Amino acid sequence: MRHTKLALAAMTLAVLAGCGGTDPAAGDQTTKVKYSAQVSFGDSLSDVGSYAVGTVAALKGGKFTINGNNTSVNETLTGKNWTELTAAQIGLAAPCAAVTGLDGNAAQGFSVPATPHAGCYGYAMGGSRVTNPIGPSHKATGSALGALTYPVVTQIANHLKAVGGKFKGDELVLVMAGGNDALFQLGALSSAATTAGTTAGNTAYLTSLIGQLAAGATNPVTAAGAIGAAAQTAAAQSGATQTTITQAAVGAAAVQPGNSAVASPAVYGPMVTKATAAGTAAGQKAGADYATAHGPELVAAMGQAGTELVALVKNQLIANGANYVVVNNLPDVATTPSGRTKDASTQALINAMVNAFNSALSTGLASEPKVLVVDVFAVSHDQATNPGPYGLTNVSETACDLSTTKNPLGSSLVCNASNLKTGDVSHWSFADDVHPTPYNNLLLARYVSKAMVTKGWL
Repeated sequence: MRHTKLALAAMTLAVLAGCGGTDPAAGDQTTKVKYSAQVSFGDSLSDVGSYAVGTVAALKGGKFTINGNNTSVNETLTGKNWTELTAAQIGLAAPCAAVTGLDGNAAQGFSVPATPHAGCYGYAMGGSRVTNPIGPSHKATGSALGALTYPVVTQIANHLKAVGGKFKGDELVLVMAGGNDALFQLGALSSAATTAGTTAGNTAYLTSLIGQLAAGATNPVTAAGAIGAAAQTAAAQSGATQTTITQAAVGAAAVQPGNSAVASPAVYGPMVTKATAAGTAAGQKAGADYATAHGPELVAAMGQAGTELVALVKNQLIANGANYVVVNNLPDVATTPSGRTKDASTQALINAMVNAFNSALSTGLASEPKVLVVDVFAVSHDQATNPGPYGLTNVSETACDLSTTKNPLGSSLVCNASNLKTGDVSHWSFADDVHPTPYNNLLLARYVSKAMVTKGWL
C-alpha cells in the first residue's frame, strides 16, 4: 500500500484532469487496449448529469461533487467525476448521461420528462440501487426532487436495447453500485427504530406519570384508571402532543378524591420531569434493541445485493460480449462525514454491510478473467486514516456549505463555487456527507487506472 500511495501522490494533476493520454507514472504511454467506447453503470458516484435539468441546472448543479470548471481557482476543481477522468485517460470524449430528467415536484422545478440521449452511455444515476427501482430521493420516498433512480439491472437492459443486444467487445465497462442499497436500508432501519423508540418512550412516560399522579388519591387504583382513560382520549385527538396529553392526565388526576393538590405545577412538575426521564431511557433502549435485532437483516440484504450485481456482470455483461469490465467495490462508508456521525454500533453495522457486499463481489467474480474488481474499500479506508500521502487536507468534513440558505437540497448535486465553505477546500475528500470532491474523484480515477495497468488493460 505504501508504494501505491507514493505513486498516487507523485502523479501530475493535469494528466487525468486534462484531455486524455495515459499516465506517465504508469510507464508505457500507449494504451494496450484501444477502447471504442466507455459504458458506465451505477449510482451518484458515477452520474455524469442525469439530473442536470430544471431547477438543478438553474442552480448550476447536476453532478454529485463540486460542480463547474473552477480550475481558475484551483487546478483540482475540475467539476469532473472519476468516470469522466477515466474516459480522458483512455482517449475518449467526455461521457454524457444516457437519460436525463426528474419526476418530482413541478412547482419547484423538479418535473422534467425523462429523455434518452442516443449515443450517450453514462447510465449511472444518483440514488440508483442494484435491482430495486426505489432509491434515495425517488418520489416514492416523499422526496420533492423525484430522482429517477433506474436500478443497475434496468440501466444494463437499456444499454443492450440501444446497441442491439450485444457489446462489440472493445468497450470499457465501468460498474460501481451498492452504496444506495446500504444507505436506503440504513435509513429504513433508523426510521423503524425511531418509531419503536417513540412508542416505547411514550408508553413508559405515561405509565410513570399516571402512577405518580394517582399515588396521592384516596383510591390510587381507581384514580389511575380514570387518569389513563383521560390520557388515551387526549391522545386520540387530532394534533395531540405530549403537552396536551399531560394536561388531560393532570386534570383527571386533580378531580380524584383526595388528590386536588396535584393540580399545582409545583406538585405535578417534578412528576413530569421524572416521567420524561423514564420515557427517554425506555425509548433509547427500545430503539437500540430494535436496531440490534434487525441489523443482521441488513447485512444479509447487502450480501444479496452483491450477489445480484455479480449475476448481472456475468449474465448480462460478459455473456453479452463485454470483455473489459471494471467493478469497483464499495468504499469505506463508515468513514464518510455521514458515517462518522453515527454511534459505534451503527458504524459496526455499516462495516458489516459493506463487507457482506464486497465479499459477494470478490467471491463471485474472482474467476472471471474479463472482470477487474478494484478494491476501493482498501484505498478509501487508507485515505481516511492516513490522508497525507494522498494530498488530502480534510477527510471528515464537507467542502460544500449544506445549509438551507446556501444549498436548498443539502446535497453536492447543487454544490458549486458559490456555496463552498470558506477557505481552501481543493484537497478535501468530501463534497457532501457521502460524495467525493473532484480531487478525490481524481484519486479514484488514478487508482482504477493503476489497477487497469496491472491487469494489462491500460
